[in-house]
Amino acid sequence: MKLFACQSCNQVLFFENTACERCGHSLGYLPEENDLSALEPVAGEDGTWHPLSKAATGSSYRFCANAGQNACNWLVPAGGDAFCLACRLNRTIPDLTEQEHLDQWRKLETAKHRLVYTLLRLNLPIVDRLNDPEGGLAFDFLGDPPDGGKVLTGHQDGLITIALREANDAQREAMRIEMGELYRTLLGHFRHEVGHYYWNVLVRDGGHLDDFRALFGDDRADYQAALQHHYQVGAPPNWQDNFVSDYATTHPWEDFAETWAHYLHIVSTLETARAYSLSVDIHVSDDQALQTEVAFNPYAPGPFQRIADAWLPLTYAINSLNRSMGQIDFYPFVLAPPALEKLAYVHDLIHGAAPG
Repeated sequence: MKLFACQSCNQVLFFENTACERCGHSLGYLPEENDLSALEPVAGEDGTWHPLSKAATGSSYRFCANAGQNACNWLVPAGGDAFCLACRLNRTIPDLTEQEHLDQWRKLETAKHRLVYTLLRLNLPIVDRLNDPEGGLAFDFLGDPPDGGKVLTGHQDGLITIALREANDAQREAMRIEMGELYRTLLGHFRHEVGHYYWNVLVRDGGHLDDFRALFGDDRADYQAALQHHYQVGAPPNWQDNFVSDYATTHPWEDFAETWAHYLHIVSTLETARAYSLSVDIHVSDDQALQTEVAFNPYAPGPFQRIADAWLPLTYAINSLNRSMGQIDFYPFVLAPPALEKLAYVHDLIHGAAPG
């Protein structure tokens, strides 16, 4: 995530900000320009704004309809759709008359907007359900039914379901411990599940099945049987030698989705590191593999190796910082060469450089 600056007073701004703390200007995000802009009200037009961003000079905008619920700060052209690109992807949201549901939904929207930000930065196609009723991208945010059943987070033909309880930090952490996971976050769910969607778009429908199978395995293997085996037996020994996570061992589809999620983790974090001009120079060693300066755009085409070379020393440093605060590792994973090869495949797939 990049940093922004108020066009009125140059105060540093962050992605979810809605007002500048220094000068008081209202703020709105312009997805087409990737800019968080200070706003001036249009005289005589209630709810209409002129952004101060140079990229949108002279244009008029309104806030997405979900801004009224404090769930979105994105702008839409005046006279256009009521909802922004990210919010138009919602198919089902919870009953917002319940305060707990409203609070949870806001957390879900924060994660989803960050996901859509990254998809836009990578120039990935985002086709909604209106334009593709059978396979377009959409989200259902569902609470558990009163009969005691449990909503399962998952993906089916572009429709991503996120269980509302995942927005409850205590419940999500309890589930992480119960399932023996190293990592479980709302944003991680979004990034994983959208990986299944882009497998359909880029691999299955993009002519990349053969090269995918050569690296990840045969996706025609029985998926339900593979899931049952994973939950009964667990990951194979030494899974870290080939996969980004133990769940990635379940089936080639899950291997791809997990690898995809990690790739989005990596490029998003590297963009933040670049915004802060972070560099790592471990003074007790002259090993070049432990040093980096994040001075490149991780969303741009180019060799994956520069991403890997920056990511590994950055994680060593941030993991050490977390431990100094008594926290778990920021990135508790080991990326062996086969896992890096799969990440490179995702990188090349996104940027149109994959074989096939």
